[in-house]
Amino acid sequence: MHELSIAMGIVKIAEKEAKKANAKKIDLIELEIGKLSGVEIDSLDFVWPMAINGTLLENATKKIFNIKGIAVCMDCEYEYEINNYYDPCPKCNSHFKNIIQGKELRVKALEVS
Repeated sequence: MHELSIAMGIVKIAEKEAKKANAKKIDLIELEIGKLSGVEIDSLDFVWPMAINGTLLENATKKIFNIKGIAVCMDCEYEYEINNYYDPCPKCNSHFKNIIQGKELRVKALEVS
């Protein structure tokens, strides 16, 4: 389950940024997670309490913003939404694409006190 290591990485980033601001605790964390990032949101939610136990995030509210996958076909230049890396272009059926959105996994914002 790689979501535990992802959650622990998020905690590490959040605590590092909170310490830069001399914060005693983190009240809110906002995450952006792309559809194509490979992160299972349900699994992340499951391991989250273990990862934040005893950290500045222990009582924080977590908000997740899901980013849809968007690609541009390299053959016909059609921009379209994708759910999987192997989805073909709906216009020309080509599998050659440039993914422009949906691979994100980032800490968008923190509220500290």
